[in-house]
Amino acid sequence: MFSGKKIGFIGSGNMASVLIKGILKAGLVEEKSVFASDIDPEKLESLKSEYGINTVFKDNKKVVEDSDIIVLAVKPQIMSRILSEIDEKLDSSKLVISIAAGISTEYIDSLTSNDLKIIRAMPNTPALIMEGATAICPGENVSEDDLKLAREIFSAVGVVVVVDETQMDAVTGLSGSGPAYIFMMIEALSDAGVKMGLSRNVSMKLAAQTVMGAAKLQIETGMHPGRLKDMVTSPGGTAIAGIHTLEQGALRTTLINAVENATLRSKELGKKNGR
Repeated sequence: MFSGKKIGFIGSGNMASVLIKGILKAGLVEEKSVFASDIDPEKLESLKSEYGINTVFKDNKKVVEDSDIIVLAVKPQIMSRILSEIDEKLDSSKLVISIAAGISTEYIDSLTSNDLKIIRAMPNTPALIMEGATAICPGENVSEDDLKLAREIFSAVGVVVVVDETQMDAVTGLSGSGPAYIFMMIEALSDAGVKMGLSRNVSMKLAAQTVMGAAKLQIETGMHPGRLKDMVTSPGGTAIAGIHTLEQGALRTTLINAVENATLRSKELGKKNGR
């Protein structure tokens, strides 16, 4: 799919950097076919020295001109300015992928002149270690081949799912915000270990590994988490005693409410910002 294609990144922050690392490591493109622009010369120098890609200081038009795929990796609040700047260089032959939070394909389309192929993506922070969960949704003019290209890009840094754009707020509430929930759970488990007499170092290692191992077990076996939970519990045992306490504290309801409220907040922010 990627044969001969060039990819450009407007913005070279953490997520752009990890995507560049991922696609190069996966062998999707060569270094000479990757372009990046930014207002921070230090970021560009770091990318150039580490990955050997082409970097351009403050010249977003040049990146668009030289690329077949353009990844918009800028903050939502400056998206309109960036689109206004590069609009004359965008045409229907180029695939535009936005990873800016809360920016709809319709919003991008409304600020550009041509009928563009636009894909919206929502990666999460574990992509920084190639364990991300990314949801992508295609705009009106996107073909199956375009969607396959986007899948390849984000598969280089984790798992990819395709959703309807109306579901992107729910994605934000679940996988976008989800790492924060899990970090809180790891912290709480670690605190519990310390309360019960374990050292902080040992407690943190056990808590984090337990969460990672449990998640990996579910992914690799494909078993329902309820069944896996039952495999850990035994009549009158320790696990069921702990589960009883979690049920008393309404853990399930609290997590469901957290995802629901984060989803609603994402919708509110989208309306507020007109995106």
